[in-house]
Amino acid sequence: MSFNFEPYPFEKLRSLLADVTPSSDYSPIVLTVGEPKFDTPKLITETLCKEAAGLRYYPKSAGEPELNEAMRGFVARRFGVELEACELIPTFGTREVLFNFPQFLLFGKETPVMAYTNPFYQIYEGAAIASRARVITLDLTEENGFLPEKNPEVLKQCDLVILNYPNNPTGAVMSLEEMTEWVKLAQEYDFVLVNDECYSEIYLETAPAGILEAAKKAGVHDFHNIICVNSISKRSSAPGLRSGFIAGDREILDGYGKYRTYVGAAPGLPLQKAAAAAWNDEAHAASFRQMYRANARLASEILNYPPIDATFYVWLKVDDDEAAARNLLRDFNITVLPGSYLGRGGAGKGYIRIALVENETTMKEALLRLKKFMDRDTH
Repeated sequence: MSFNFEPYPFEKLRSLLADVTPSSDYSPIVLTVGEPKFDTPKLITETLCKEAAGLRYYPKSAGEPELNEAMRGFVARRFGVELEACELIPTFGTREVLFNFPQFLLFGKETPVMAYTNPFYQIYEGAAIASRARVITLDLTEENGFLPEKNPEVLKQCDLVILNYPNNPTGAVMSLEEMTEWVKLAQEYDFVLVNDECYSEIYLETAPAGILEAAKKAGVHDFHNIICVNSISKRSSAPGLRSGFIAGDREILDGYGKYRTYVGAAPGLPLQKAAAAAWNDEAHAASFRQMYRANARLASEILNYPPIDATFYVWLKVDDDEAAARNLLRDFNITVLPGSYLGRGGAGKGYIRIALVENETTMKEALLRLKKFMDRDTH
């Protein structure tokens, strides 16, 4: 048996652009990866250096109590939800947990069924393949406001449903009321509902809702069947810190915690100390939001793009997403990601994803080039 994983979007992009000569009239600007280009705060780097001697110790699979407490403090401040220590597990970012949690959850089910929003973060698909799960895609379109439809005939088949709000790549936000309806559906049809909230802290004005506060609003105070995952990568401009968490249903997390003992994906003690400092501090997160807010406003003004409520992505409609990616590199030396590389069954086709992760000066230059391209190709 072998896993038939799809090539990652960036592998596809390399192949697409392999024979394209970038324009020498412009300096290169890469807007493909959702990786912040801002310096990691000194609060984090100085703590990391100060705690470096802790490398001589093995980290606990369950994470240090200090980190667990810091993460629960973040959830309480941000979402108004008080968690017990057993309702949260620190993880090695969210990528690993999004890949191995479905394998843990679906193991032993003869015909597991997993649903997730489409287009999507490709780890969801990889997890489904590794879990031998049948996949049902919840297609996001302009017509449905990039929100998944709640079809009882689909949901009653599911063992696991993954939402991703605020959404990558569309930037859509799900209201607390809508999220609460999803929590109720997870109770009614007995599926585990995960919301991938790694973009929850990148917003312009109103902080987006979270699945745990939706559970409280729905009266599901024990978070039965409800799971949240989140990460420090975007919030703190620290993707290399690999600090995330999974939180919610304590019965599920009890078993998953035992499973993680064998996975061995625990960040080193200096990383955990630095992460605890970051999760405890809101000032640096607010300063990064200011930078993303400036970039989002530039995108709206220059591209005549609708106001961006959350995430740092522009989901821009084009005639042909692959051709647009090639032409932008050839004529304007900008690299973007075709939307069809993030979806299946035609989802994402006719869009390009633009990551607003550079400083304001670079972003303005990139957006002005994009406007030239759009003006040229739509006339």
